[in-house]
Parts: sequence; C-alpha cells; structure tokens
Amino acid sequence: MEETKHLDRIVTDPKILVGKPVVKGTRIAVELVLARLAENPDLDDLLAAYPRLKRRDVQACFAYARRLLEKKPAPTTAKSRRHAVATR
Repeated sequence: MEETKHLDRIVTDPKILVGKPVVKGTRIAVELVLARLAENPDLDDLLAAYPRLKRRDVQACFAYARRLLEKKPAPTTAKSRRHAVATR
C-alpha cells in the first residue's frame, strides 16, 4: 500500500526532540509540519521554509497522523472509570 511506503520516512529516537516522531534524517517533527500546514496550507511555502523537507515527507506526516487517528482507544472497565472519577 502507498501509505506504508510513506511511513518508513517517519522515525522516533529518544535522542532527537525527546522522542517525538520526525522526518527521517532531519530534526523536523511531524507535529511541526502539521501545525505549519494548519496555519498556512500552502505546501510550497512550507517546502521553501524547510529546504530539506520533500513532498513525500509531508505525505508521510499525513500518513503517520492518519494511522494514529485510526487507532481505537482501549475499552474502559468499570474499575478504571471509578478510578478516573475518584482522582478528579
């Protein structure tokens, strides 16, 4: 699948940006790419601001975010709900 090809461009390393996911070979965080595009969706502006960033890197950031959003949260149990209420 095309998405899987993109995901190999995103890496995490505890020594780089405290383990945040970054574009492979850079210190450009996925979070930064998404935030910049949310502020200004002009891809050409983003690529001009970060010359090491390529179009396929941006696609990888979107694929990574999508993968995270597709994960379903773990079901809660009655005990975990009671604990959450008790700790508020």
